[in-house]
Amino acid sequence: MTCCTPDRDGSPVGDRAAADAHRPDATAPVPAGTVAIPGGDVLMGNERRDGEPADGEGPVHEVHLDAFGLHPLTVTNARFAEFADATGHVTDAERYGWSFVFGGLLPDDFPPTRAAAHAPWWRQVFGADWCHPEGPASRVDGRMDHPVVHVSWNDAVAYCAWAGGRLPTEAEWEHAARGGLEGQPFPWGAELEPGGEHRMNVFQGRFPADNTCADGYAATAPADAYPPNGHGLHQMTGNVWEWVGDWFGAGYYASSPVADPRGPAAGDRRVMRGGSYLCHASYCNRYRVDARSANTPDSSAGNIGFRLAHGPRPA
Repeated sequence: MTCCTPDRDGSPVGDRAAADAHRPDATAPVPAGTVAIPGGDVLMGNERRDGEPADGEGPVHEVHLDAFGLHPLTVTNARFAEFADATGHVTDAERYGWSFVFGGLLPDDFPPTRAAAHAPWWRQVFGADWCHPEGPASRVDGRMDHPVVHVSWNDAVAYCAWAGGRLPTEAEWEHAARGGLEGQPFPWGAELEPGGEHRMNVFQGRFPADNTCADGYAATAPADAYPPNGHGLHQMTGNVWEWVGDWFGAGYYASSPVADPRGPAAGDRRVMRGGSYLCHASYCNRYRVDARSANTPDSSAGNIGFRLAHGPRPA
């Protein structure tokens, strides 16, 4: 696990990991509003030494990407509700009967629950799932335009298959997140808060006990809450972690193929990108376009979501 998103401590992944075999239907219509991301030769990775060594953010290396499409917003509660209603899909959190919730979002009198061993701010909450983000008494009413959370990699792949798309590869995600800039940590440039302006939803104050909500949000923000990057994509950093298609390998960049890389052939964790509303410089500055994290395909938490890509999947 990482401090950013706890995992299910070795719970079985189940045969839905076979969803990796999914290929998008080339005849499926591309949803209106999908952003066309140009292909070409691009640089990815980070050699600024501001990341965690174990994350394998370097070396910086050139890759060639074909053009693809990416939705400007993470998948929202409203869109995921349409999927669940249409398919009867049961998420991993619902199958297990619990998911991880940030303790700071629970009421003071919430019953004691198991805390994640290395990140005690995460609490195992029975009945927490995508439509009950803080447990059985909570609802997504009033948050339908927020990113769906408590979705596993398996759930994200199932949604993408229903929507006629796929998850982006890690290389596609980073290229799109940069918004046309090169070598910068954020989609808009080098400064976290240029001119004192909040450009994304991350933890403000002293983590984990004192969130000042200076950026306006204690938890998730609406998917379009901040201005888009140079490609027209909203909140590629902060708000929620985003699953991508690749298996994680800390040393993968050193041997990554040049043409449309899609990660190691196998692994035990899937890559997540972008950071979340819980990222804070004091313990986790993974709210950067070149930062990486990973989790098991059946894990879920209140800060993990995804967005939909379109186009032929790299071979």
